Amino acid sequence: MARRVLAVVACVSSARALVAPAVQPARAAPARTPRAATMTEVETKEALPLSSVVLDEEEERRLKKERRLAAAETSLDVFVVGLSHHNAKVEVREKLAIPQDEWSESAQAIVDDSNGAIAEAAVLSTCNRFEVYFSARDARAAFASISQHFQERSGLPMAELRESLFMLTESDASAHALRVSAGLDSLVVGEGQILSQMKACYANAIEGAGGKVTSRLLNTAVAAGKRARDETDISKGAVSISSAAYELAAERAPLDLAGLELENARVLIVGAGKMTRLLLTHMASHGAVGRKCTILNRSYQRAKDMADEYKEGYDVDIDVVASDGDEQVAYDFAKDADIIFTASSAVDYIFDAENIASLERQAGREKLMLVDIAVPRNVDPDCDQLDDVRAYDVDSLKAVVERNTAKRRREIVEAEKLLEEEQASFRAWITSLGAVPAITKLQTKAEDLRQAELKRADKKLQSLSSREIEAVERLSRGIVSKLLHGPMSSLRGEGSTDDKKNTLSALKKMFGV
Repeated sequence: MARRVLAVVACVSSARALVAPAVQPARAAPARTPRAATMTEVETKEALPLSSVVLDEEEERRLKKERRLAAAETSLDVFVVGLSHHNAKVEVREKLAIPQDEWSESAQAIVDDSNGAIAEAAVLSTCNRFEVYFSARDARAAFASISQHFQERSGLPMAELRESLFMLTESDASAHALRVSAGLDSLVVGEGQILSQMKACYANAIEGAGGKVTSRLLNTAVAAGKRARDETDISKGAVSISSAAYELAAERAPLDLAGLELENARVLIVGAGKMTRLLLTHMASHGAVGRKCTILNRSYQRAKDMADEYKEGYDVDIDVVASDGDEQVAYDFAKDADIIFTASSAVDYIFDAENIASLERQAGREKLMLVDIAVPRNVDPDCDQLDDVRAYDVDSLKAVVERNTAKRRREIVEAEKLLEEEQASFRAWITSLGAVPAITKLQTKAEDLRQAELKRADKKLQSLSSREIEAVERLSRGIVSKLLHGPMSSLRGEGSTDDKKNTLSALKKMFGV
């Protein structure tokens, strides 16, 4: 399908204006179907003299070196395109959400569909964000390609999608990755789950389409996220979507359920993943599992193992039910519930408004609270329009989140300082990559000059012994090495990014490399 060239979508205010690289990447030649070698070809190859084979190997090494230098000259940097809870509603986010085991495949597809514009990519998909971290040879073409990918995957009109997307370049992109990993960009500031998700993103990157630059960024982000939690109190308190959902339910239950407290409510939890585990932990630790609690999951054993764990650890009574793919089971147990938490990986609504409205509930307990913390959503938002029903989704947690965030203002400032240190280290590494071709060219030029001068003095050196000629060789190499030591150390060693850029620019002008 012919791909439309798309205008770069609106960036957040911190994003830099993009300038397309001067050098456009060469597109890979189309793959050719291999054919079997003929006997003549085999015999000819075997008959080649050793010198020809050596020359071929040397030529191959030379070409590989040239390709590495050409790649380095493109000065790959990191970028991020995506949407999050900051600027995209849950109904938009859920259209792009994918399970973790599809992240690597999705990243590879993004690289393959970019026609060479994107060199590396990694996907991060959570309930609050869908982001693509990548390095590019052609930033404008990369942004257009990813925007097209988002549009095709979501099915949303580009104009609507454009309102939700953000794009960040270079230092802004790397700073964003570190803030995400540290939990500073999360709906619940300091949440712990995002760090494990970033670790998974990094693992997928190094095994898949991540490449050197993107993988290094994600590795730095993981380290920064761990530092922020180890060296500050950013993760103390209610720091997960599940904990916020518990607080919301405890706060709203008396208002929505005619005075009924959470600990006296009949609770149904749909799903048996990490979100449910965290939810049960908070409920059990506060003695608010409910008068009757049931876990409904597609498969029985996983839910039973989880229930048994909390029965032993918190002395609570939890029933387990397996749906085995039968959609009606959820409604059967919803009849007897006061509060329903949904946190399953289902891609379609488990509860729709029509069926919720038709539930035959007990007299005196007609009211129902639905707390949906899944993305894609498990609960039809129209349920909130029904009489005696209140429905909440992840975007409904913001009031709870803002209250908890205010308590951690000092920790946020401390965490930001730590991230600045990690950011400086990563940016210095990025700058050093740009120095590689210049260093190589400078070394090559110096060696060529040394060899040329020795050749010019060849007649004068003929009278020297082999030992004396070797001494001249060592002397000339030593002089070149000492002359290059200062510039090389400056480029490779510690120092600010700006200082290294200035040094690199000066060297290129002085030596013509």
